[in-house]
Amino acid sequence: MPAASAVEPEPRAVPVRGPSRTRAEDWPSARGLRSRESRARHGKAARSVAPRASHGVWEPVRERQDPVRVLMEQAGSRLPDLVPVRNGRMSASPFAFYRGSAAIMAADLASTPVSGIDVQLCGDAHLSNFGGYASLDRQLIFGLCDFDETLPGPWEWDVKRLVTSLEIAGRDRGLDDPERHAVVRAAASAYREAMREFAALDNLQVWYSRMTAQDIRDRWGSEVGKKDRRRFDRQIERAVTKDSAKASSKLTKLVNGRTQMISKPPLIVPLSDLLDDERIPIEGIVTAGLQGYRRSLSGARRHLLEQFHYVDAARKVVGVGSVGTRAWVVLMRGTDNDESLILQLKEAGQSVLAPYAGRSRFNNQGQRVVVGQQLLQASSDTFLGWNRMPSLDGASRDFYIRQLWDWKLSADVEKQSRATMAIYGQMCGWTLARAHARSGDRIAIAAYLGLGDVFDVAMVEFAEAYADQNEEDYARWLDAIRAEEVAVTLDL
Repeated sequence: MPAASAVEPEPRAVPVRGPSRTRAEDWPSARGLRSRESRARHGKAARSVAPRASHGVWEPVRERQDPVRVLMEQAGSRLPDLVPVRNGRMSASPFAFYRGSAAIMAADLASTPVSGIDVQLCGDAHLSNFGGYASLDRQLIFGLCDFDETLPGPWEWDVKRLVTSLEIAGRDRGLDDPERHAVVRAAASAYREAMREFAALDNLQVWYSRMTAQDIRDRWGSEVGKKDRRRFDRQIERAVTKDSAKASSKLTKLVNGRTQMISKPPLIVPLSDLLDDERIPIEGIVTAGLQGYRRSLSGARRHLLEQFHYVDAARKVVGVGSVGTRAWVVLMRGTDNDESLILQLKEAGQSVLAPYAGRSRFNNQGQRVVVGQQLLQASSDTFLGWNRMPSLDGASRDFYIRQLWDWKLSADVEKQSRATMAIYGQMCGWTLARAHARSGDRIAIAAYLGLGDVFDVAMVEFAEAYADQNEEDYARWLDAIRAEEVAVTLDL
């Protein structure tokens, strides 16, 4: 990555929304029918609408909603018995709170400056939503891993969510101000420089670009010590063993010669325990839901899925922000052997960005997630699909479906040093730029960002200011717990 050049001076501006936005879904007018030169001019002209330095400003609007109220309203559509689990997990630290408060930040970002150039957003691009997973050619690649909130919108929103997460994580790790600022600046610089690199590439070159485990070793291996390199190699070794067979060994047990899902309520509850009525045809309910899902797959992948049959299912709690949404794991077995396949069915509601970026063009929210994921990832899961199916309460809800594990590498933030956190931030910045370059006008964004570090400095300022806001919101959250406004279940 080239070093940043000198600061390009720009006037400050108060946060304002641009009067027009180039939608990521509007590709022909945004890119295909315009020259590279005109797209670059469009990007530079956007600086007059939203000066790059203005992105460093964070000022809450006067009518800003109470963060506790935002989270409680969001919990209204979730499973009541699991909401206290989510609340408890969010109380663990400012970073845990930030992970679960995407709805709060979505509302806040709506009042910040934008250049008017849209991309397909991840929607929740904090550092724990990046990681390693298997590509179709069985390489471990690094990329975005969570798309529950994906929607077209201003590219700045994803970047600000990422850099703020790095600032908050740095505070949790005890990094001092200069160390945290260096981490955030490195991530913002990586995004800007990568976008410039992608702007110079052809469409197909951008589409096929990716970051493999070997790319990470080659690029940053010399910048860390032997201990960090060994830790990374051990993480790779563990990641490639996390598959359906491993998941099956952890989530199932043998009872009277039949494989069943384990029971660890409220985190894992077999479907049979939730229905608790032998007259209800459990297998028929699940297989009917899977039948609709099959139709969302391509012919070849549908054929592969048909080599497996249903065995058992359970409700399984996942993550922090997702706790309380309806999430299931389904055990499938190969029809001619004992091969396991564990699918995850996860409820997809409306994106937290929709009130501010506009509703999705897809009627099925599961399809919204799947299409966004396929657009943003370098390679997506073989079994990725969607369906609308009845829940246990009889209401029809949208779900997306994928393998529970197809290799999985997650960053251990608690063990990262300043050096490794800075590298991780650069990895995330590059990956986010690649995702945005596939879905939006990379030439206009690159021209807007420019060669200097004006935007990088602004991201340091924004991350610090919004991390302060997050700490205030977290303190309000803890006060609500102490006042018993919010019910919590801890240690789960």
